Amino acid sequence: MPYETGPDRAEGIELNRALWDVRARVHGSTPTDRFYDVASFLAGRQTLHALERELAGDVGGRDLLHLQCHFGMDTLNWARLGARVTGVDFSAVAVERARLLAARAGLDAAFVEADAQRLPDRLAGGFDLVVATYGVLCWIADVDAWMHGAARALRPGGSLVLVDLHPAYQTVATLDPFVADWPYGGGAPHRETTTGTYAEPGLPLPALDTLQYPHSLGEIVTAAAGAGLVLRHLGEHTAVEVDPRGLLPQGPDGLHRLPFGDSHLPVLYSLRAVAPGRERSD
Repeated sequence: MPYETGPDRAEGIELNRALWDVRARVHGSTPTDRFYDVASFLAGRQTLHALERELAGDVGGRDLLHLQCHFGMDTLNWARLGARVTGVDFSAVAVERARLLAARAGLDAAFVEADAQRLPDRLAGGFDLVVATYGVLCWIADVDAWMHGAARALRPGGSLVLVDLHPAYQTVATLDPFVADWPYGGGAPHRETTTGTYAEPGLPLPALDTLQYPHSLGEIVTAAAGAGLVLRHLGEHTAVEVDPRGLLPQGPDGLHRLPFGDSHLPVLYSLRAVAPGRERSD
């Protein structure tokens, strides 16, 4: 389906780009950043988690498109695993930092400034894998357009690998007391004022308005199917390596869980969907 930038969507893109321009400037710039340790990355640290690596399989010699790549650390770690990588982000600041980081790391990568809901035509049909991970679709007004763009970028038989915050976890505001104040889905824009960053909560940053969009798991899977992708895997994960929101306790096993009564709610979901055509066996 075509993507039309109406007033609300255009405003969301501009507001959210301003936020991510700021974050792209500061992430990885201080020793107390809990997500982006650039020095250890340059020394060889692998930033990817087991979940996305297992879903992607062996990426050696494959063309990989990383959507919403921020300033490129994960993109470049896919390159370290042998992929030919292209990263896409709508923040010009992030793209410039990613190019500089690739040069510092001595890794080949291409970075493209673009809205993931309107990917450039030159990317169509060029990739064996499209990957997006952690904090992705809440910034996307039109999840159908996002899925169509990912599907269009794939070669026949290529795979979309998506790992993101579970919509159930995104509803949670606080754990003690337990408060849920965010819609489970529906996609309606929600304006919020953001005053810091998940990477370093104490870092003083300007307060910026953003528009975020709740999408249910059913809406996400339906959008993938509507884009012509064939679902191969859908996982819901209650014990996870990473908590991007920084709300969850960490157990003795090093994993994070979202307590709910005597059980746990899912923190992440993972999806692998395939473009029609002969699928690679690994």
